[in-house]
Amino acid sequence: MLSAKMNTVSCVSARTASVKTPVQIQTRTVGCNASKWSEASVATASAILASTLLFAAPSYADLNRFEQEAGGEFGQGSAQQWGEAEIGGKDFSKQDLRRSNFTSAKCRKTDFSDSNLQGAYFMKAVTFQANFENANLSDVLMDRAVMVEANLKNAVMERAIFTRSDLRDANIEGADFTNALLDKTQQMALCKYADGTNPTTGVSTRKSLGCGSMRKFRSSGPSDPDGPQVPENEKEAFRSIDAAGSFGP
Repeated sequence: MLSAKMNTVSCVSARTASVKTPVQIQTRTVGCNASKWSEASVATASAILASTLLFAAPSYADLNRFEQEAGGEFGQGSAQQWGEAEIGGKDFSKQDLRRSNFTSAKCRKTDFSDSNLQGAYFMKAVTFQANFENANLSDVLMDRAVMVEANLKNAVMERAIFTRSDLRDANIEGADFTNALLDKTQQMALCKYADGTNPTTGVSTRKSLGCGSMRKFRSSGPSDPDGPQVPENEKEAFRSIDAAGSFGP
C-alpha cells in the first residue's frame, strides 16, 4: 500500500523510499506540487512579458510617427495621421486623404492641390500659403486654423467649418463655400473681393458666400466710380423735376 502511494508521487526522488509514513508522503507530495505550480507560473509570466515587450506599441512621444507609418486609420483606408506634425513644404498633391488628421499640424506652403480631403481635420493647423487649388475640402473641420494667403482657387468647401479661422488675403477665386460656416466678419471680408465660378460645381463664389451686390462691399468715395452711384435714370428724373420748378417756392 505504501509502495503504491509512493509511485504516485512523480517528483519524489529515489530517497522517498526511506519515507516511513503516509503523512510524510502526502506532505512531500503537496510541497512538490506547489513547487511545480510556482515554476509553471513563473514560466507563463515570463512568456507574457516577453510577448508584451516584443509587440508593445511605441511610446507616446513616437505615437505620431508610428501612426503615420501605419498608413491610415488602423493601418487601413485613406485616413492618415499627421497631428502636430511638421510637414511644411511637403507634397500631398493628387492624393486620397479623406478623414485624415492634420490637427495642429504645421503646414506652411504645403501642397494639397487636386487632393481629396473630404472630412479631414485641420483644427488649429497652420496652413500659411498652403496650396489647396482644385482640392475637395467638403466637410473639413478647420476651426481656429491659420489660412493666411492660402490658395483656395477652385476648391470645393461645401459644409466646411471655418469658425474663428483666419483666411486673410486667401485666394478664393472660383471657390465654392456652399453651406460652409464662417464668422460674419470673415465672410464680409471675403465678399469684398470674392469672384469667379467653381469649375466642378458650377456655383458662383459670391453666391456660395452669401454676398450681396458687389458695390455694397467695395470701398467707395465721392471720386470712386466703383462705389455706390446714383443710377443715370434717377439723375435724369431729378433734373426733369428741377427743370419743371417743382422744387421752387
